[in-house]
Amino acid sequence: MKLIFPLLALIGGMALAVQSQINGGLGKKVGVIEGSFISFSVGTLALLFILLFFGNGDISAISTVPKWQLIGGLLGAFFVIVQVIAVPKIGVSATLMAVIVGQILIGAIIDHFGLFGGNRFPIDLKKMIAILLLLFALFLYYKK
Repeated sequence: MKLIFPLLALIGGMALAVQSQINGGLGKKVGVIEGSFISFSVGTLALLFILLFFGNGDISAISTVPKWQLIGGLLGAFFVIVQVIAVPKIGVSATLMAVIVGQILIGAIIDHFGLFGGNRFPIDLKKMIAILLLLFALFLYYKK
């Protein structure tokens, strides 16, 4: 049962790669901001239907959450715009390579300090070496 979460994350990563290429192509045809808007609109509609049929939380509790927790949508919109801009210029794999390194870098900092209410998972020497290897891999990937 513990394998389900890494498997879901793996599938999510695969979906992200497909989404990157789709959004990049959409942005080339309709424009960067327009493509990002269309992508988010379709996703919003999908989430609305999922919410209506499967939601069991309390959406009215939005007024009780800390306001900083509402910026997730803005960060998602920023990411989609980055995809739409970067993928046609450098390709899906190069874009995702940089995205993954960025995610792991900030993720390690968030974990180390327990930011945003998370649990602390300190950075040790092994994690630091892994991060440095990722940065080196990114350098090699982009080196001409």
